Amino acid sequence: MSGPVASLASVGPPRLLAGLHEVARLDRVAHLTQHGSLPRLRAQEVVDLAENIDLRGRGGAGFPFARKMRAVVDSARRRGGRSVVVVNGSEGEPSCLKDTALLLQAPHLVIDGAVLAATALDSEGVWIGVTRGDVQRSVQAAVDERGPTGPRVRVAMLPERFVTGESSSMINGIGTGTTLPSGRKVRSSDSGLGGLPTLFSNTETFAQLAVAARLGALEYRSAGLPAEPGTMLLTVAGSVVVETPTGVPLPYVLQLCGLEIGQGVLIGGYHGTFVGPEAAWAATISRESLAAFDAVLGAGAVLPIPENTCPVGETARVARWMAGETAGQCGPCFLGLPSLADAVDEVAAGGGMAALDAVRFRIETVTKRGACSHPDGTSRFVKSALESFPEEFNDHALGRGCGRPVAGVLPLMPETDSLPVLALPPGSGAAAQRKREPAEKKEKLLVDWTLCQGHGLCADIVPDVVRLGPDGYPSKATYSVPGEVRQQALRAVRRCPALALRIQN
Repeated sequence: MSGPVASLASVGPPRLLAGLHEVARLDRVAHLTQHGSLPRLRAQEVVDLAENIDLRGRGGAGFPFARKMRAVVDSARRRGGRSVVVVNGSEGEPSCLKDTALLLQAPHLVIDGAVLAATALDSEGVWIGVTRGDVQRSVQAAVDERGPTGPRVRVAMLPERFVTGESSSMINGIGTGTTLPSGRKVRSSDSGLGGLPTLFSNTETFAQLAVAARLGALEYRSAGLPAEPGTMLLTVAGSVVVETPTGVPLPYVLQLCGLEIGQGVLIGGYHGTFVGPEAAWAATISRESLAAFDAVLGAGAVLPIPENTCPVGETARVARWMAGETAGQCGPCFLGLPSLADAVDEVAAGGGMAALDAVRFRIETVTKRGACSHPDGTSRFVKSALESFPEEFNDHALGRGCGRPVAGVLPLMPETDSLPVLALPPGSGAAAQRKREPAEKKEKLLVDWTLCQGHGLCADIVPDVVRLGPDGYPSKATYSVPGEVRQQALRAVRRCPALALRIQN
């Protein structure tokens, strides 16, 4: 299984993409010639380096890497020193190719960052989760080129789906073969792969760490903004991977790729936000700049919407595809997202203002109710489209439309039924012991979306606590349990046919 391959570009001298203007792929010798040997750092030195350069996850959430590393160090110390490193090499987002480009063309840089962290942690080894056959072959070839020295590095082939890259979904996929989000609020740094403290981060994040370890904090900070130093990778229009220092104007990046702002730009991919033309002209590639327009770079997808396409039709296509990418394990995804896609389709087909109201209603019914962030991200994408193209949506709802075709500028990928090829690490798998969640001060009734089947019996037993949403599933994942109804809540837990409820202190 393979997919599209990006073309590469850079603003100024590249770091992550260095050497790729001369060869299509850096093997071990070319990699060491270009980047030099990897230094060996202690765990605290890795934490200090990540803090000094403000290294953040490049997979979407932007969580500080130093905090992840420190959390794994602390957890491993309490657990006898054992830990594991997991690299998220999945790119189920069809508008992103940057991590795929790294793993296909500069895989040793990614492995270096993971090995650096694993060595500092004295961990059990490294797992790299991937979803494309060509990526698997590239990474495995790089692993074989390195020989048996250092922490063991293994590659896991997982299904190519949007939710595969969610941390608990990938960890479950590597450990058990089932790529489903856990729906449980247990940090991977406390209990991840095989129940061990797990350092989980994105492909580019580990590559940035490998570059920073060689350059040192001072030299690394010589590019980019003082508050957001270094370079970052963007996937522009779903086809061009650009390495750019932070702080570069967004229009300049688009012009480099031969593109214009058009009707606006979708920032952050299909869990992201549309930015209008005026804002896009003023925006720079930085968290602070984009935050002023309620946007985040996320996984680095930048998608301009040209004048010759219908934004309503583009939104409808993506909403339908995202509904098909659900893990199928909780009501907000399994039922809510297809209903949302149906409502957007109804608007595009001239279903009247009632159809537009239905879109807004469906957005509210799926928000903050899923086992992972997929419902929230998809509803945010549709809501942003409504706010950015209000006249377009109104005209389509009233049957007037815009007369433009749907050019498909928001790329999609075909669904696949491919099964993962897995090798399970020792101590992992379905029989691995689950760890208890952190305690809370007040008792709560929790709904496990991975098990809930929408029987609705809980609402009958504790009607003062549980409310059902319009899809027949509980309206929230967490309910406070007053002392006077505790016995009823316990009865609901015991009688739930799917065993999807529990009381947590």
